[in-house]
Amino acid sequence: MNEEEIDYIQQRFPAPELPSGQNVFSIDDQTAGNQVKQRLLLNDYEVRLTRTNKNFLRLSFSNNAGMIQAKMWDNQGMINRVLPLLEEYSVFDVEAIVDDYNNQKSLTINRLTPVDEKINPFSLLPYTDEDYNHLTIELYSYLDQLDEPYSTLAKETLFLFWSDFSIAPAAKGHHHNYLGGLLKHTVGLMRIARYILNEQKGHIEAVITLINLVEKSYKKDLYLAYKNNEPLNYASTWNQTIDHLYTMTTGAMNFKDQSPDYNILIVSILFHDLGKILEYDHAGLSHKAFEVLFPTANRESLETRKQAGISMDPLGVMIGHIPYGFLLFSKLLEQFNISLDIDAVHQISHCILCHHGLPEWGSAVKQPQTIEGYLIHIVDYLDSRYENAK
Repeated sequence: MNEEEIDYIQQRFPAPELPSGQNVFSIDDQTAGNQVKQRLLLNDYEVRLTRTNKNFLRLSFSNNAGMIQAKMWDNQGMINRVLPLLEEYSVFDVEAIVDDYNNQKSLTINRLTPVDEKINPFSLLPYTDEDYNHLTIELYSYLDQLDEPYSTLAKETLFLFWSDFSIAPAAKGHHHNYLGGLLKHTVGLMRIARYILNEQKGHIEAVITLINLVEKSYKKDLYLAYKNNEPLNYASTWNQTIDHLYTMTTGAMNFKDQSPDYNILIVSILFHDLGKILEYDHAGLSHKAFEVLFPTANRESLETRKQAGISMDPLGVMIGHIPYGFLLFSKLLEQFNISLDIDAVHQISHCILCHHGLPEWGSAVKQPQTIEGYLIHIVDYLDSRYENAK
């Protein structure tokens, strides 16, 4: 890829402006008993009961370093005074004491002062530590290898939603749960898929090779847990995953004589988690995807929302990112006037709907029915767990 092509990609898909020279408060660096005062972004909160049936507030905040859990006791009616502020504001100056319970650090809040300022999401939310331009160029290079009209569909979809796609997280509390997480996760799947499709020995042997690498990581974690006298049940991200990977590989072996289709798999990967720009909400996210899917709907309720940290969208959670991904794929075929063979439409739709692998994990079908369906689940599974392992 030459400099002219790179310039074109960066102009069409610009990286967000990131804060520089910022001192980040990390609760992991604090000692129990420390008094702190920090400006934080509120994620969510709820009133709970202690074992003695007394009210207290459980809160979750964010900053560049990640999530910060907190609580506030109901001293002298404090909760009733604070709740209206939590409803109205997103940013707070927090005065608190650091707690450490079971090696989990949190804050006990003494005072919350609301801050009425415009939120820069990258100043108050964690974001990927990978270079945005490098991720974007790598993603575009995979899309550039698609045949037409798959390439046009993929590139126009990316351009339409770039402002949201480029900053969206891939989760709230699991893998890639930070700004830019969706971009990094999507690139990760395509990277693994490209290795599988380019392996000279074939896609099944490529998958088995990847599983062997997982087994080595798992054995290393088990050995370290043994040497450090840690509980084996919680020793590794890969715990209880090896059998599942082999089960899915066995299913994929039914299609060992079929060559996976690059166009089907890469387009499916682009759309597989695209619905998360509707399923999640956070500061800096627009509601463009709702407008695209439901152009005749009255969207006034969206415009009056208070955006804060990464949270489940109250509307999006009713449907979920898997059906949303299918709906976006179907809608954009019409919007961009893309003509695909009816078989290809169903193959991509199937991949989107089955990428979680099992119905109990959210898959919309009982099990994958194509080689691309098995592969999209396997690469999704691998990338998410490698992220957790890191």
